[in-house]
Amino acid sequence: MHRVEQQRIEPRGFSRIQAAAYIGVSPTLFDEMVTDGRMPQLKRINTRIIWDKRALDEGFEALPQETDQAGEDWTAAV
Repeated sequence: MHRVEQQRIEPRGFSRIQAAAYIGVSPTLFDEMVTDGRMPQLKRINTRIIWDKRALDEGFEALPQETDQAGEDWTAAV
């Protein structure tokens, strides 16, 4: 009998909670970002609601990049 090695399969579809964590925001902020178009819309597979990892990556890449304006201390917000 052959022993099958367990393989870790990375999901392509994320739940709302997972999608929010993936991009580093709270689920509430994620909802706002989906509503205002900064993050992609959901996909539905039967009754399951998911977000596509690749679409999340594209949405994240499209977010504006902040620059240090007039010497603002960005570390204060961390």
